[in-house]
Amino acid sequence: MRDKIIDILRSRDICVLATVSGNRPHCSLMAYSTDDKCGELYMLTLRDTEKFRNLKDNPGVSILIDTREDNRKDHRVQASALTVEGTAGEVTDPPDMRFIKAKLLADHPRLKELADLPDCTILRVKIDSFLLLDGLRDAHYEKP
Repeated sequence: MRDKIIDILRSRDICVLATVSGNRPHCSLMAYSTDDKCGELYMLTLRDTEKFRNLKDNPGVSILIDTREDNRKDHRVQASALTVEGTAGEVTDPPDMRFIKAKLLADHPRLKELADLPDCTILRVKIDSFLLLDGLRDAHYEKP
């Protein structure tokens, strides 16, 4: 199953990031990139957002990446959904910032305008676990 998990992480570039503050969840559609070993995900965000404020209170995140776009409406039961749990934090080390920003912009050139804003920052999600739902009933839990 690890190969399928890695394939989903590498073949997709959009996810839903779920954060929480208090008892109130918040979901955000995000572009992402991954490191070479698929142990971390990277995203850009503005600091003046609900998601960023939530992460300051609670760095635990849940991320959903799915394959429904590969399946027509009548075949969506064959889609896979990957839930990633992890811990998010702001990247502050200048060499890491330059490297990750370059990777994000290589994968998502359309994000350049966002990345150039002074309030933009890079999030790093260190992956704690994966839950792969393959079809309607086949579930696989894995730690990296």
